[in-house]
Amino acid sequence: MHMNHIRRGGWPVSAMVVVGYAFCLRLLYAKLVELLPEETYYWNYSRHLDIGYLDHPPMVAWLIRAGSAAFGDGEFGVRFGALCCGALAALFVYRLTRNVFGETSALLAVALTQALPFFFLSGLLMTPDAPLTAAWAAALYFLERALIGGSARAWLGVGISIGIGLISKYTIGLLGVAALLFMVLDPPSRRWFRRWEPYAALLIAVCVFAPVLIWNAQHQWASFAFQTSRRLAEAPRFSAHKLVGGAMVLLTPVGLVAAGIALCGAMSGRAQRLLQAAVLVPIAVFAMFSLRHEVKLDWTGAPWTAALPLMAGGFARGAGGGAGRWLRAAWPPTVLAMLLFYGAGLYYLAVGVPGLGYSRHTELVPVGWRDFGRQIGGIADALRAQVGDDLLVVGMDRYAIASELAFYSNDQARSVASTTSAHLFDGVGLMYERWFPAGRQSGRPLLLVAWDPADLAEPHLMQRAAGLGPVEEGVLMRDGGIVRRYYYRFARNYEYP
Repeated sequence: MHMNHIRRGGWPVSAMVVVGYAFCLRLLYAKLVELLPEETYYWNYSRHLDIGYLDHPPMVAWLIRAGSAAFGDGEFGVRFGALCCGALAALFVYRLTRNVFGETSALLAVALTQALPFFFLSGLLMTPDAPLTAAWAAALYFLERALIGGSARAWLGVGISIGIGLISKYTIGLLGVAALLFMVLDPPSRRWFRRWEPYAALLIAVCVFAPVLIWNAQHQWASFAFQTSRRLAEAPRFSAHKLVGGAMVLLTPVGLVAAGIALCGAMSGRAQRLLQAAVLVPIAVFAMFSLRHEVKLDWTGAPWTAALPLMAGGFARGAGGGAGRWLRAAWPPTVLAMLLFYGAGLYYLAVGVPGLGYSRHTELVPVGWRDFGRQIGGIADALRAQVGDDLLVVGMDRYAIASELAFYSNDQARSVASTTSAHLFDGVGLMYERWFPAGRQSGRPLLLVAWDPADLAEPHLMQRAAGLGPVEEGVLMRDGGIVRRYYYRFARNYEYP
C-alpha cells in the first residue's frame, strides 16, 4: 500500500476493519474452541483462590474467577478476562502512539495489536500474558506522559500499572529497570529524582504487589525461587537461536524485521528513545539469559509492546530507505495472511475440516478434551460405585491431564476436589503438589490416566500403588476419526512411604 493511499485515509479505514474483524474472531471463538491445558490449569487456580501461587502471581486466577462468576464455568467465562485485557492493551497502545507519532500511526499500531500473533493470542487465551500485556501497555503510556509529557499525576498511573503487572507476571519489573535507566541517561528526566511522585509510584506498586509478597513470605519464598534460583540452577544450555525463532513466531518474520529497523534507527526524540529502552533492556536480559539457559516462547512477548509505536511510526513516515520500502510493501499481505490464518485456524479447531486430522500431541492442541472429560468421567463414576467416593483421578503428567479432566467433567466441583497429577509418583505437579500433598493421599483408590502406556507400567507404580488392575485403552474421536488414544488403570490402594 503506497504512501499517497495512506495520506488519502485508506489505511486508517483498513486498520479499523482489521480491528473489527480480529475482535469478532476472538468474540466468536472464545466459546467454541476448547481450552488449552494452561488455561484449564489457571482455571484450577481460580477454584483454589489465593493471593499467590507457585509458578505465577494470582491475577490470572482472579480474572478467571470474575469471568466465570459473570458468564459461568465455560470457555467464554474463562477467556472473558483475556478479551478485556486485549481491548485495554490496544487502547493504551493507541493512546501512546498518538501522543508520540500522531493519529495515523496510532491506528496502524492498533492494527498491529490485532494482526501480530502474540498480541492477537494474548487477547484471546487466558494466561498471565493477557493481564501482563495490558499492564505493560498502560505503564508505557503513563511513563510517556510522566517523563515526556511532564505530568506529575501520570506517576499514579505508572504505580498502579506496574503493580498490576507484577501481580500478573514478574517480568514487568524489567520495564521498571528500563525506565530507571532512561531517567539516568536522559537529562530532562533527572529532575524527577528530586520529586516525590516517582517514589510514591514505587510505593503504590509495592502495595498492589503486597499480596504476592505476603504469600511468598508464608511459603518460604517459593514462587520467587521457582522463577529465579530454580531456573539458574538448570544445566547450562545455549538457546539464543530459540529466542530469535520465538520472536519470529510472536511477531512474524516481517514484524521482527520491522522491529529491528525501528529499534536500530537513529532516535531523534526523547519519546522514541524511551520506547527504544523499554524494548532493548528486557530483550537484552533475555538474550544474555539464553546464552546459558533455556528460554520460553512467550517471555519476550510483552516487551515488544513498546516496539509497536516505533514500527507504526516508521511505516507512516516512510522511514527506513530501501528496507522501509520493502516493509511497506510486505505489511499489507502479511496482515491479510495472518488474519485469514487466524480465522481458518480457529474454525479448524472449533469445527474441524473433513479429511484433515489433528496432531497426536493433544496436550498442544485444544481438540478432544470435551470427549476426554466425558469418557474419563464415566469411568470414574463406575469405579466410585464400586470403591466409594474417595477415588482420586491421577493424570500422569505435570498438569495437563488433571486440569482438563477437572474442567471438562460433568461435575466440576467434585473433579476439582478429586483430580491431581503425577507428583504422587515423583513427577512434577506444580500447584497440585500443594493442593494434594502426596503424604495425605495414602489409602485412597486411584484411577491413573496417561497418554503413554509406559507411564502405567508396573515397575513405575509398584512402590506406591497396590491392587493394580489391567491397563485399558480408550480412544478420542472427532468427526468419525481418531484424535488420540489414551490409557488408564485402576489402583486399589495408594501407599506413600
